[in-house]
Amino acid sequence: MTAAAMSPAGVPTRVVIAEDEAIIRLDLKEILQSAGYDVAGETARGDEAVALVEQLEPDLVILDVKMPGMDGVRAAREISSRHRAAVVVLTAFSQRDLIEEARDAGVAAYLVKPFRREELLPAIAGVLAQCRQEWAIDEEVQSLGGGPADGDAAEDKIATRRVVEEAKAVLMEQYGMGEPDAFAFVQRTAMQTRSRMRDVARRVVEGELRPS
Repeated sequence: MTAAAMSPAGVPTRVVIAEDEAIIRLDLKEILQSAGYDVAGETARGDEAVALVEQLEPDLVILDVKMPGMDGVRAAREISSRHRAAVVVLTAFSQRDLIEEARDAGVAAYLVKPFRREELLPAIAGVLAQCRQEWAIDEEVQSLGGGPADGDAAEDKIATRRVVEEAKAVLMEQYGMGEPDAFAFVQRTAMQTRSRMRDVARRVVEGELRPS
């Protein structure tokens, strides 16, 4: 089981797959399940993907660009506007013109078909790690009283992200940590000491805090 296949809560990462080609959908499901992911739902239609996400609340959604019912870009926009999930789209080489449109729809990353297991799993792990870091920072900022539209909250989020990135770089360069482990150290230390991640990260950058 890969580290990304487990959520921070210690349960398998839940996935919804939407791909209208049955063989590709089966390949995706088998690869993800063999790595420890929980494929909670699958469909060949974009509109059904939106409904499945509403019902199952997955951590990760994989969408093909071209599907009946609703295309992947529109489905991504619907999902991203209402749910906290990492959205990845599958695209053929000929569909690269859709990449910018997909990013505007809230897509975290795109994967080019045909894909290989050794490329797919690290890409998904990277997307999940980045999204989970963003969610953790969002939650901390909101817990301190800032809403999504609050200007001060937006500035606080940017400042927090900047110093956390600096702390991750220190932990990776000086202590040989991988990026997910570096962020986990900052987040875990903040929880244990009841501090803000920004304050923990600043102590790492200034050399006051180091992993034992």
